[in-house]
Parts: sequence; structure tokens; C-alpha cells
Amino acid sequence: MTWANAALLSASVMALVSILDSHLVSKRFPSVRSFLLPVGLMHLVYGVTMWSVFPLPAGVDVSLVRVAVLSSCLRTGAVVIMLDSLRHREVSSVIPVVYAYPMFVAVMAFILLGERLTWLQWGAVGIVGSGAVMISLGRELSRSDIGRPGAALPFLCSLLLAAADVTSKQAPYQLTFWHLFWVQASVMGGAFVLCSLRRTVLAEIGALADRWRALRLLALNELIAPVGIVLSYWAMAHGPVSLVSALLSSRPLLVLLFALALSRGASDFLLWNKGRRLLVTKVVATAMIVGGVAIIKMSG
Repeated sequence: MTWANAALLSASVMALVSILDSHLVSKRFPSVRSFLLPVGLMHLVYGVTMWSVFPLPAGVDVSLVRVAVLSSCLRTGAVVIMLDSLRHREVSSVIPVVYAYPMFVAVMAFILLGERLTWLQWGAVGIVGSGAVMISLGRELSRSDIGRPGAALPFLCSLLLAAADVTSKQAPYQLTFWHLFWVQASVMGGAFVLCSLRRTVLAEIGALADRWRALRLLALNELIAPVGIVLSYWAMAHGPVSLVSALLSSRPLLVLLFALALSRGASDFLLWNKGRRLLVTKVVATAMIVGGVAIIKMSG
């Protein structure tokens, strides 16, 4: 397998994960918490297993571990917000905005780390921002949107992901990917279980229609997600990081294509607002975000 194929396969796998997340949280589970509880338990298993295989190196700087935990907390908050957004809105409108976060990374690195941006990068930031605003304002409101700060949530999620990335830049000096993976899995799993382990949530899961099918689909989704992550790191280890990152940034476009295909063949699988004008807006805005992010990553 070439690094390019691995990067594209990773983007495809993670796009599928986003699609399944949207289906599960909007169609299968009665609340976000009832979805988070089994996901949290699986992540705790990941964390404990990987910790036993890849323990922290002797003499590791404790401050770096704290940075990794802080980054994981920020990412956990982003995931919860994203899932709440997916419960009420189309995946093709949420994911492109969420994964516009390299725009915020570039701005944060400029302000906080003193990194310089070229005119090309500033232009790319403007393109990504314009695409994100277009896709947020161009969507049609559903009943569940009334009275909710819908447009702001994906942007907040994107901002938290950017903060997590900027923070985690300080950790890898002594910690490998596998250390960061189990720290994140443990923090995320623990947070999900703590906020979701309630009698009411257990009752919701117990009352699920076709419960075991829903749980099997959730387990499959959480099993393939690490595969996509590992593929992305394998691609980065074997190819130019800028080009690999650019290919990985195609995820929102793949999400849109998958969602469009499902809207034709299985219209009840996802939330989907019909309309040619809305579809054109999604395509143009998503292309702007993907193209802008690719420029930021390739020129970084």
C-alpha cells in the first residue's frame, strides 16, 4: 500500500465513521448520553489495553503528560458538541464546519506561538472561513433547530479541536502516538461514562428498539475508527506530511458524497434536507473548505 492510498483510505474510513455517528445519534439512540455510555466503555477498554502495552517511558516529564491530558479534555468537549450537533442537523452541514479547524489552528499558531503566515495561507484561511459561514447560513432550519444556537455549535467544536491540536504540539517530544492515543481514549472514555452513567440512561438503552442491532453497529463503528487513525499515521510516516495532510482533509467532501448517495438510496438513514439550491451550496462551501484546508496544510 502506498502512502497516498493509505491517506485516502483513512479519509474514507473516517468519513464512514462520521456517517455512522450521525445515523446512530439521530436515528438509533434516544439521547446523546445513551450513545456516549457504551462508547465511553469501549474507549476505557482501549485506554487500559494500550496503557498495558505502551506504558509511559521512565523519567517522562510530568508536565508533558498534563499537556496530553489537557489536549484530550479539549478534544472530548469537541466530540460531545459535534455529536449533539449531529443529533439535530445534517452530517453534510456539520462535518465540513467542524473539520475547518486548521483555519483556527493557523490563527492560534500566529497569535500564541508567533508562527508567521504567508499571504497564501491568509487567503486560504479566508476561503475556509467563508465556506464554513456559507454552509452554516445556507442550510434550511428544521423544527429541532428552532430555539437552538445551531450555527454556533459546529464552530465551537472546530475551535476546541484547534485548541487541542495546538496544545498537543507540546507533548510528542517524549510521548509517542500510542501514548497520546491511550491518554485520549482514557480521558474521553472516563468523561463519557461519568456524565452518562445514570439510571435514566440505562433505562433508555434497555428500552431501545432493536437494541442489540444498534449496539452492534455502534461497536463496529468504534472498531473501525482506530483503523482510520492508524492508517493516517502510517501514511504520515511513509509520505510527505503536507501532502498526506492534504489528502486527509478530503474527509468532509467524502462525507458529503456518502450522505448524498444515502439520500438517494436510503433516505431514512440520515437527516437530509432536499433542494437543489441547498445541495449546490453544500457542494461549493465544502469544496472551499477542503481546498482551503489543503492549502493551509501543504504550505505549513
